[in-house]
Amino acid sequence: MVNGFSVTGSLSPNAERIAGAASAKLSSSAAPLRYPQKSIGKDDDYLEIGVIKYVPPGFGSDEDKRNLRAPTGTEVNSKQKAEKTIQLPIPSNIGDTNQVNWGDDSLNSLALFGVDQINKVLESRNLFGGVGGLLQNVRGTGQEVLTKGGAQEAIKQYFASLLVNSLGANTTPQGLISRATGSVINPNMELLFEGVNLRSFAFDFDFAPRDEKESNVVKEIIRIFKQSMAPRTGSNTAGAGLFIEAPNIFLLKYKSGNQDHPYLNKFKPCALTSMGMNYTGSGSYATYADKTPVHMKLSLSFTELNPIYNEDYKPSDIGVGY
Repeated sequence: MVNGFSVTGSLSPNAERIAGAASAKLSSSAAPLRYPQKSIGKDDDYLEIGVIKYVPPGFGSDEDKRNLRAPTGTEVNSKQKAEKTIQLPIPSNIGDTNQVNWGDDSLNSLALFGVDQINKVLESRNLFGGVGGLLQNVRGTGQEVLTKGGAQEAIKQYFASLLVNSLGANTTPQGLISRATGSVINPNMELLFEGVNLRSFAFDFDFAPRDEKESNVVKEIIRIFKQSMAPRTGSNTAGAGLFIEAPNIFLLKYKSGNQDHPYLNKFKPCALTSMGMNYTGSGSYATYADKTPVHMKLSLSFTELNPIYNEDYKPSDIGVGY
């Protein structure tokens, strides 16, 4: 309807009753939901999204105890068969960004000496004897440093900064040493690996149903995404209300015909973290006779459950891998 008037479309006036019956049929069907409604040729590329129940990875390690890595959601969930499958055109502006965390870190020579001595104590069978040796080594090194003229001023300014800060000043050993000598203790700065990141993917789809069947399919696709990303209250189980259960998760695949896409990236199991629907995709409210919007836009944001590791890239991969 545009400005209160019905738009003539290919949907019949009694389509609302028929749509409800068709929607119920779709809900129980295992066949893929495809938009647009057309046969997929061997050269057609599309994005396939499978819905599966989330299975927590739990705890544990290999029986021989040599591999202490905990099981991951990818290993547990990627073996499941999809309960629902949705096939959509590959949207524009697709891509992937792989990231890891690196950060600068400093360890000056005095601190490095302390770490080395403490490690020797920890490795010593005689802990008390090791502590005694540590104190002797520190005292000996301190005397050696103080006998060298260039280091005497640095040590003096270091302790001076501690003293003046105890009286309310706000300075640093490095600042006083730089003021007194024009130099600073070598920080031995280096960029070090800090950890991993999870990848996220955003997709935008346009829906413009051309007939009654496509209208029903679009409605069911929207409903499946909405319901699958919602957590469960466990209302049918003992202790209902104490916990909420994780939503379903999604298996994403770029495909070409009935095969995996030979070039584009792969995905690990994903959580649907955000879903946005715009029922006025053309900027104004317009519906068919059964009130199906003429143009809709769907936005989905997914995040993978696990990071990407070097071992995930297999020699048998035909595309770019993850």
